[in-house]
Amino acid sequence: MNPTRPLVALLVVTVLATATAGGLLRAGVGTGLLDVDAGLFGRAAVFHAALMLSGFFGSVIAIERAVALRQRWAFAAPALSGAGALALLAGATGAAAWLSLAGAAVFVAVHAVLLRRQAMTHTRLLAVAALCWLFGNALFAAGRGADAPAWWFAFLVLTVGAERLEMTRFAPQKPAAEPVLLGIVAALLAGAALSPWQAAAGGVVFGLALLALGIWFALFDVARRTVRAKGLPRYMALCLLAGYVWLAVGGLAWIGTALGWPGRDMALHALGLGFVFSMVMGHAPVILPAVAKVKLRFGARLYLPVAALHASLVLRLFGGAEDAALKALGAALNAASVALFALVVVAAIVAARRSARRAPLAPPMGREQAEAELAARLAAARARREEAGGH
Repeated sequence: MNPTRPLVALLVVTVLATATAGGLLRAGVGTGLLDVDAGLFGRAAVFHAALMLSGFFGSVIAIERAVALRQRWAFAAPALSGAGALALLAGATGAAAWLSLAGAAVFVAVHAVLLRRQAMTHTRLLAVAALCWLFGNALFAAGRGADAPAWWFAFLVLTVGAERLEMTRFAPQKPAAEPVLLGIVAALLAGAALSPWQAAAGGVVFGLALLALGIWFALFDVARRTVRAKGLPRYMALCLLAGYVWLAVGGLAWIGTALGWPGRDMALHALGLGFVFSMVMGHAPVILPAVAKVKLRFGARLYLPVAALHASLVLRLFGGAEDAALKALGAALNAASVALFALVVVAAIVAARRSARRAPLAPPMGREQAEAELAARLAAARARREEAGGH
């Protein structure tokens, strides 16, 4: 095993914990943490977006890409990004910005290599997503942190979009799906680029692109078919489809915020919690075996934190829109849902190890293999129905 992996994993967990604490403080929860270390947790609250979007999610995705590349130097991307987040928490803002920028630059180099290996539309989109992370970190390093979140969200959304586009290869698809997606991506990038100069116009364009992307996912993603399956494929599909709803909600809220309505908290957390964390929860059972070399035993208990996350997010964003107490309660339950998910995953790993002692488990099935096999079976069944109907 690469000796840097445990250190990078520790960095990522530390960043997630402190970023979550900072988010809770911003929602008015856990103010006693300031008595423990006002400097540390105060900075966690101030830089919550940078820590969560770039420091945590950026590092997690960079780990996955480094594993895919199978080159030790690629782990410099998550290591630098994680170190930048820790420097930010320590108060070394300048060093943090440049470490994070360096990590994103290495990440772009990783995608350049991956693109040479496989030059397809989805790998090109992944490279564009990597550049968005780099642009966001560059803005943060230049002292324009307020303009960075749009690029960070573009990075996360396009990463998911590219991976889901890849999955459409395994199911019958309309010819217009890919061109429409590329048009939405162009609008998303235009909105992010325009926002620093024309906040209202850029925000509206960016929000419309998010809304359109949510609709695109709902219409074309293979999850529409796999949700009719059982077991892990159904669980993954439900996580994805719920996330797409939040993506559309986030787009609408982004538009409203650009037009002067008080929807910033809804825009940021519908995307960051509702959309991105749904993707994390949905893909974790197949990503963790590939990245961390552990096996998970899937079970219905995985649905508990997913349901808790979405219910608490509804409470926070809708019930808490006019009630600070409900907003704080919803935020606390959001954090509890993420913690519960971590515990359930650990329990699934322990269950898999115990089962392996009694009877060896089959090798873990990768995300592409699981969805591809199920999509192929559904497509075959659909073809048989159409053939029967024709006769």
